[in-house]
Amino acid sequence: MKKALIVYGGWEGHYPVPLSELFDGWLTEAGFDVTKSDSLDAFAKAEELKTYNLIVPIWTMGEIPNEYAENVSQAVAAGVGMAGCHGGMCDAFRNNTTWQFITGAQWVAHPGNAEAHYTVNILKSADSPLTEGICDFDVTSEQYYIHTDPAVHVLATTSFPVIDGPHAANGHVDVPVVFTKKWGKGKIYYNSLGHTPDIFDIPEAKELMKRGLVWAAR
Repeated sequence: MKKALIVYGGWEGHYPVPLSELFDGWLTEAGFDVTKSDSLDAFAKAEELKTYNLIVPIWTMGEIPNEYAENVSQAVAAGVGMAGCHGGMCDAFRNNTTWQFITGAQWVAHPGNAEAHYTVNILKSADSPLTEGICDFDVTSEQYYIHTDPAVHVLATTSFPVIDGPHAANGHVDVPVVFTKKWGKGKIYYNSLGHTPDIFDIPEAKELMKRGLVWAAR
């Protein structure tokens, strides 16, 4: 049986407890033995982290000790997968560049906040089983503008600007919504949706996230 570690906490505005319960249910249904922790001390021992198949961070903002970030780096490089969404993974620890290097992106803005209405565009050219059979879909939620590692493999994007602001002077740009990357032997999956758990009531959003969690596990 594969083992998954969900570490949740941080800013309560991203509903870390309900989201951890949702992901726990999906992973259990997929045959995983799931361990949940509401403490970053779950990252305290690199060798223990290496016993998992998957790490799922759900921790917006906050600070992580450098040694904990290094432990996660070692575990993922050894083959442990990592998968997460929204601020719980790519706005977890703004001051830790190791974490950002591992995960592949950092949130910088969400113009329009939770009222932004936008389309998630599935890249047909990506030719990935993670997006197979999934079509473009619309959401009303935070539209994440993220700075990304040029090494990521983009599977879905969203177009800016939807909301006017200083960024609009740059004209149209496509920003990743879903991407994968590698960190050593480990696989990374990220989905910028997830401001509130009910975004995953949308069938396409749910399927993208469920597939990503399972895919990332070694």
